[in-house]
Amino acid sequence: MSADTRSRMIDAAVTALQHRGVAGMSFTEILSAAGAARGAIYHHFPGGKKELVSEAALRNGADVRAVFAEVPGESPTAVVENFLATVRPVVEASTAGGGCAVAALTVAPEDERLRQIAAGAFDSWTAALAERLLAAGVPELRAAEDLAAMLIGLLEGAHITCRAAGAMGPFEQASRAAIELVRARYSSM
Repeated sequence: MSADTRSRMIDAAVTALQHRGVAGMSFTEILSAAGAARGAIYHHFPGGKKELVSEAALRNGADVRAVFAEVPGESPTAVVENFLATVRPVVEASTAGGGCAVAALTVAPEDERLRQIAAGAFDSWTAALAERLLAAGVPELRAAEDLAAMLIGLLEGAHITCRAAGAMGPFEQASRAAIELVRARYSSM
């Protein structure tokens, strides 16, 4: 039961990070969403908010990496199209005020540890996509890594621009451009 409480608290922290960021996240909100008693915070997270935020971002980063490692596709274009289809619902949530739990760490007030956790997650996402792109026919590691980095940049930028617009237009534009670029570069594969 104790592990379940801790897991529910981490899940609640991921959601809070997606909607309010590190600064806007409160213990009261986490406890309520997790159905946990007040003393559970320091029982499960003796390091307080920083420890809870770190654990939430690490879990979310690993979960997203696992999804990206399984993006299907037999060609680079198919991998890109399937990646965009996979992230679409997450970006749609941004239009209503959601966001990326990992990216929330990058604006934490001068916290180097949290920034490093975010950087590690983004690097792992890029590596997972690069592996998929290599398997789908991108001929060089550097090209696969560059394309993967562009896709992660597209995703993170779409969170911000779609949230600001309250609409999917920026994602749609970036998606069309990404697919056109990949088709032009890898159409013979």
